[in-house]
Amino acid sequence: MITALDTNVLLDILIPNESFCERSLAAVEQAALEGSLIVCDLVYAELCIHFSVQQNCDRFLESNGIRVEALTRPMHFLASRVWRRYRQQGGPRSRILADFLIGSHAQIQADRLLSRDRGFYRKLFPSLTVMDPSAGGPTS
Repeated sequence: MITALDTNVLLDILIPNESFCERSLAAVEQAALEGSLIVCDLVYAELCIHFSVQQNCDRFLESNGIRVEALTRPMHFLASRVWRRYRQQGGPRSRILADFLIGSHAQIQADRLLSRDRGFYRKLFPSLTVMDPSAGGPTS
């Protein structure tokens, strides 16, 4: 089982977020027990903001068994299709943002995504299994 991690879950643990830290940590630990953990390079960039030097971010990921994977052309293409459908349905985002690319990466490279979703991934990537630690389990 491969679990892609969204930035918000990792930041719950790193910062830590009083409301979500324990649940996010437990969800990441459970996902690690069930298989491997990955992040796409955009999540990596979002995480790096919170470290003074790159090596500290790399150490954090490596010590937690989290692999960084680059986005591929098929992932970019999927993100563009999902974004186009989103805009046709009246979605207000006018550019392809990180969330569309994170969702496409998870759908193609992983079995599920661990994210405090708030409905975004569930709605726009209906075939993607989303694990939301704030909800207590899978949301799709």
